[in-house]
Amino acid sequence: MNRSMPLLALAALGLGLGAAGCERAASDDAAPRNVSTTTVVPPPAFRPVNTEQIPEGPLGDAVRRGKLLVERTYEELPDHVGNELHCTSCHIGGGTVPNAGPWVGLPGLFPEYRSRSGRVNTLAERVNDCFERSMNGTALDPTGDDMNAILAYMSYISRGVESGKSLPGRGFKKLEDPPTPDRQHGEELYATACASCHGADGAGQKPGGVYAFPALWGDQSFNVGAGMARLDTAAAFIHGNMPLGAGGTLSPQDAYDLADFIIHQPRPDFAGKVNDWPKGGKPRDARY
Repeated sequence: MNRSMPLLALAALGLGLGAAGCERAASDDAAPRNVSTTTVVPPPAFRPVNTEQIPEGPLGDAVRRGKLLVERTYEELPDHVGNELHCTSCHIGGGTVPNAGPWVGLPGLFPEYRSRSGRVNTLAERVNDCFERSMNGTALDPTGDDMNAILAYMSYISRGVESGKSLPGRGFKKLEDPPTPDRQHGEELYATACASCHGADGAGQKPGGVYAFPALWGDQSFNVGAGMARLDTAAAFIHGNMPLGAGGTLSPQDAYDLADFIIHQPRPDFAGKVNDWPKGGKPRDARY
């Protein structure tokens, strides 16, 4: 892994949006859509957020606040984040990068049934799921200003997306025919390719007191209930996104070896795990 880039921007999943959108496979961008006989309009693109284009006024203020909250989650919401991470530790590019847990289009897909909870969840519930698991923290007031700001930001980056349509690139791109992981090789690979950024102890790096390279295990990482604590999810993220900007350069075997080593390192427990998959169907790679 590149010295200047994180291996896993792990945390949510959870907002599966890290850990919920975390459970879906994805593919390449969809084909253009014909709107008339003379005009061809491409589908809504995953695009970086230009802060200068956010409109003025109360709604624009909420969008800007939401952007700040997802990028500096611990600093802005310390009472709700137990590990000092940020939503964007996992959702790369402010949630706008395909196959990296993007939030683009999610407002038009929720409420949505999730097998882990065994019921239909709102998007606010999905966000809070990430706060409790990936952030190892506590839920926000689902109708409060902070939650509304986060949802406003997600709606803003989803403008132009057809409601009810799951875009290609949602979640992480699941690897087909997953190999049997070699944890020992994963440990060796981590030491040579990842420890320079994330530390030999997996504690990450915090220049200036803010995580630049997130903790991958230990007290300041995601807990066992997070989507990133699952083998398939972690391997998909590593393979598709790491090194940052060079996703897909690791072999599936290396991605699974690294994921298997990382997820089996010590991390916080999650008391609510006893309530997961109440109707059955727990995935084979769940940590508990």
